[in-house]
Amino acid sequence: MLPPNLNALRMFDAAARHLNFRLASEELNLTQGAVAQQVRNLEESLRVKLFSRLARGLSLTDAGATYHVEVRKALDIIDIATADLHPAPRAVTLSLPPSLAAKWLVPRLTAFTDACPDITLRTHASAEVSDLRRDGIDLAIRQGPIPKDPGMVIRRLADLNLIAVASPAYLAPHSRPQHLPDFSAHKLIEDSHAHWRALMSANSLPNPASLLSFNQTALAIDAATNGQGITIAPKLLVQEALETGLLETVWTPPASFEAFHILHPKSRHPARDQVIDWLLQNVS
Repeated sequence: MLPPNLNALRMFDAAARHLNFRLASEELNLTQGAVAQQVRNLEESLRVKLFSRLARGLSLTDAGATYHVEVRKALDIIDIATADLHPAPRAVTLSLPPSLAAKWLVPRLTAFTDACPDITLRTHASAEVSDLRRDGIDLAIRQGPIPKDPGMVIRRLADLNLIAVASPAYLAPHSRPQHLPDFSAHKLIEDSHAHWRALMSANSLPNPASLLSFNQTALAIDAATNGQGITIAPKLLVQEALETGLLETVWTPPASFEAFHILHPKSRHPARDQVIDWLLQNVS
């Protein structure tokens, strides 16, 4: 049996990660038909079925799943060796949610420059999920459940630690709510994560009568700081406002299993690793 073609293995890897020929073709900048044909040829040459074709997408067979783990390891070794031929420049592109950029990263950029003066940090603040390989992103921070991408290194940056906060000016003339039903009498503020509505629905309570909505957490936090009501936000994003007295903790919702996670490719990149160390130190 001849060794499999390297291009075919890369197409198999992309299809196995996305479980979709169209998404794999977009990542590789090829036609969907070309990717599907190469994978089909690979299966024929190996005499093993790697995928089950479904009405919507793909699923790996047992043999395909086992094979993909080893293929991914081999491709990582090739990618790392190739990257080492041309060491990465001292520049790092970081993708992160806009609110995390505005409320946590930007106030700390001077401290970052002092700690890492030889690194140029380029930030890509977007609510859209970037494809690190396709978009040239060295490092990303994502909010939510732990991402599932076998081609990436994933590290937990910080727990979400949601808290309900409001300004002293808003709380002064109002009775402080103690339990979830008490919030129905208050002006509530939420972002695109819709924490208030989710909590009310989960506890069979009616939707809040007075609800101010924003598409970004930073805007909801600003509204709360300006005395417009109570919002729920990750503690990481309101920590400084709490320390300076601009906001106060009103209530702590049930714990969330979501968190902020760091993702990056497995290739060597000393400058990127230095940025990760700085992020972890400053969060803690």
